[in-house]
Amino acid sequence: MKNICENMGCNEIGKFKAPTERDNSKKFMWLCINHIKEFNKKWNYFDGMSENEIQTFIKSDLTWHRPTQKFASADNFFSILWNNALSDKFKMFGNKNSFNVNVSKLSEKDKDAFKIMGLEFNAEWETIQKKFKTLVKKFHPDKHSGNKQYENTLKKITLAYSHLKMIMIKTK
Repeated sequence: MKNICENMGCNEIGKFKAPTERDNSKKFMWLCINHIKEFNKKWNYFDGMSENEIQTFIKSDLTWHRPTQKFASADNFFSILWNNALSDKFKMFGNKNSFNVNVSKLSEKDKDAFKIMGLEFNAEWETIQKKFKTLVKKFHPDKHSGNKQYENTLKKITLAYSHLKMIMIKTK
């Protein structure tokens, strides 16, 4: 079914969407080529906004209108994760650096954790920590304009690291 141009008195085919409201991309009207050109010449997204509102909008647009936090801020999820994941508050790891776990006794989940982090199954704890730091820096979403794919990868890495930490605690 073809759409008819919604401009009054026009019977041309409406191939182009034109917004009917500024902040609602789901409400639109269909216009023909001549009327969309006319519409675009007149359209002003900022019509009715004060200078201050326009400046605020433009600044917010730099982050796709999503709230942002500095990596070092106290309530940043990744900052909390970074600080807690690498801490050894209870001195659980002491000077013991290797897992001393028989590779044949590792479960599939254990092996997956090593694979996700790109480590050998017999990696030392210090190596695991260094690799984790490197991966967090590499896949942090702030380095990739908030890309969800990197955020999801970082979550998998963090879960793998937490799992390896639990293995280390259990083998002590």
